[in-house]
Parts: sequence; C-alpha cells; structure tokens
Amino acid sequence: MALFNVETRQKDFSIIGFSLFSGWLLSFPFGGQVLNTLAANVQIDLSLITLASVVFQFIGLFSGGFIIKDQTAGKKAMFAATIVCFIGSIVFFLPYYYLWHIAIMFCAFFAGLFIAGWGYLFKRYSLPDRRLKTAADVLIFSNILMILVNVIAVNLSAYGGLSLAVLLLLASLYFTLSIETDDDEADVKTVNTDISIIKPFIILCIFIFIITIDSGLMYQVVSPAFQEHKTLASYYWVVPYFAALVILRKYSGCFNMAYVLYVAIIMIGLSFISFMWLDRSAVSYLIVDTLMLGAFGVCDLFWWSILGKFFDYYHNPGKILGIGLSMNILGILAGGIIGNWLSFIQGELYYVPALALIVIFSVMAILPILNIQLTQLFKSHNFLIRFSDMPEDEKGQKENDEQEQEEIQEQEQNLILNDKINKLTERETEVVKLLLRGMTYTATAETLGISENTVKYHV
Repeated sequence: MALFNVETRQKDFSIIGFSLFSGWLLSFPFGGQVLNTLAANVQIDLSLITLASVVFQFIGLFSGGFIIKDQTAGKKAMFAATIVCFIGSIVFFLPYYYLWHIAIMFCAFFAGLFIAGWGYLFKRYSLPDRRLKTAADVLIFSNILMILVNVIAVNLSAYGGLSLAVLLLLASLYFTLSIETDDDEADVKTVNTDISIIKPFIILCIFIFIITIDSGLMYQVVSPAFQEHKTLASYYWVVPYFAALVILRKYSGCFNMAYVLYVAIIMIGLSFISFMWLDRSAVSYLIVDTLMLGAFGVCDLFWWSILGKFFDYYHNPGKILGIGLSMNILGILAGGIIGNWLSFIQGELYYVPALALIVIFSVMAILPILNIQLTQLFKSHNFLIRFSDMPEDEKGQKENDEQEQEEIQEQEQNLILNDKINKLTERETEVVKLLLRGMTYTATAETLGISENTVKYHV
C-alpha cells in the first residue's frame, strides 16, 4: 500500500505540474487569448510576437533532448524554465511593450525545454500501457485551465487573465519541486535498445508536420474569420477537443481507435469544406469548430501516445518528446505562413480549403505506411491496425509464435530471478522486490524505514 501511494502521488504531481505549465502556455505565449487581448489593448501588431513565440518554442523543443541528458537534468530544466517564464510573464504588466518581444522569445524557448524535460517524468511515472491515458490527462487538464484563463481574459480583464496564468506557473513550480528523480530507475526501464526506431520515428514526424499544417491554417485563417463571435469562441472553442479526449480516454480499450483516427482526418477535411460553403454566423462557427477541434483532439492523442510508446525503445525520452512535438509546432508555423500568404496574395479564402484538402489526401497516403512501420516495432497500440495485409493463417501463426516466445522469455527470467533472490539476505530480498516494482531508492528507504544510503549499499 505504501508503494502504491508513493508512486501514485509522484505520478499525480507530474501530471498536475505539467498541466499547470501547459495551461499557462496555451493561454498566453502560444498565441493565447491573454496575449491577443493585451495586444489589442495597446493596439500593436501581434504578428511578429506570435511568430517569435512559435519559432523559439520550436527551437526549445527540438534542442531540448540534446541539452537534457537525464531525469535529474530534466527536472532542473523544468525548474529553470518555470522561473524564466514567470519573469517573462511579469514583463507584460509593464507598458513598454517593446520588451514584450524579448520576453516572449525567452518564454517560448524555455517552454520548449520544460516540455522536453518532462519527457523523462512521463516515462518514469507512467507504465507503458498507461501512457495513452496519461497523455489524455495532461491534454484535458491543460485545456480546462486554458479555457478558464481565456474566459477571464476575454470577458473580464486581460490583466486578470495574465494574473491567473502567472499563478498557474507558481503552482506548477511547487509540484515540479515535489517530484522525485532517479536516473538509475529510468535506465532500467529502457528495453529493446537494439531495435532501430529511426525510420518509423521519421515517418511519424513527417505525419505530424503535414497534418498540423491544417492547424496553422485554422489559427491564421479560420479563427480570425469568426472574430465577431469572440465571446462564444472563448467558451466553446476547445470544448469539442476536450470532449474527444474524454471519450477516447474512457473507452480506449473498448474499440479499435485506428478507425477513429481515419474518421478524424475526414472530419478535418469536412470542416474546411464547411468553412468554404457556410456563412460566418454563430451556427456556422459551431459546425466548423466542432468538426475541426474534435478531430484535432483525436490526432493530438494519437501522436502523444505513440511518442510515449517510443520511450521503451530509446534511452532519451526528452529527445523523443521534444523532436516529435516540435514537428507539431513546425506544422502550425508552416500552415500559418501559407495561410497568411494565400489570404494576402489572392484576397480570397477559397484557396485555403483547397490546400487543407491536399494536406488531408497527403496524410491519408502516409498513414498506411506509418501504420506498417509502427506495428513492426510495437507489440500493440490502440491506434494501430495489426496484420492488415496478412492472411488469416499467417496472423494466427504469428500470434502463436509471439505468445510462445514471450512465455519462454518469461520463464527464463523467472528462473534467473529466483536463483538470484534465493542467494540474498532477507533485507536484500525486500529491497530488490520493491525496486523491481518500480520504486525509487528514496521511496524504498521510506517504505522499509531505512536510509537511502543503506538501500544503495544493499543494491
């Protein structure tokens, strides 16, 4: 019971700390409503600030895994990033808005480092079969906090929204400091390091980049087209996204989610077609936003959970999460630039849905290739279709072979483990059993009532 409580508490601290930070990120520097409202109050052009935020967050995410090499460094990076982002946010209370450009660049870069550093905690405190639900949790909680901050910023006060966003950072700092780190434990949980993940990971990154071009088009073209419904948007904008995540989290094991992913991609196409043919009324906004944001919720959970599966095949989860999510940012940046260019050059919005549909067809072509690559690497995943092109006899034979191999490996490991445990003292046996269940040295010491040095001595 003590083991369960310690591990559960650490996992909860990790999820809460990340969600609080992400709530600040989504509502403020990453083109959030707090930043939009502040810019409108002082009548400045937001485009350069938004562009700087996206570019520097991409740099922070992509480089994070190369800078952060272990779990302890990841926690330090999260701490430093939160402090920098807190200071950078305070700058926006000042009237001298030229400082805002400098502050937003630092905030965005260190936000990328924070996310990459959290990859180690994502791996450490989420078992492989629980990472989809962990990903859903952080995405759900982050967006709930974003809605809360956005509603205050849009309907009450920009500085009220900014104040709440700053409080989220302080709360995130508290939970981050409460999390234990143990690099030895993280290393033990990395398996199958002899398997190459380069090809499937590159294809996944290409998939993420291409599909999020449509996200950039949404931010740059679709959302501004419904500006007159600002109040409605502040309450409803992310509700379909939130609903999709809640449903998938709850029923992830009840049906084949691979087909849901295909439906989501089709929904994105339908949303842009609706945007082209419908007017700019509130009803039209609800139709377009429901289709688009619901689909993006499915897609986000797909690649977050797939990136989580890669953790067991590579020693640096910060690099996996950072590079993977940087492709999301890069796609949004590309889509925003293209959407802005089309709107400015052509003067019509009809070219945007056409481009969005080209993106959808491209993604549909890549997805089967990605599925084949991932199923060859992973034993199972909710979003993957297995053996789609394999005859029934071969399917059954492969399943039987895999099951027999797993049983043989398990028996061999049990024999080796039992032989080793039988040679240990009673206290050494207690220590090793707790460590094998995933406890840190600190948690093991607390459970057994001994010092951490004693635990290390027994190990």
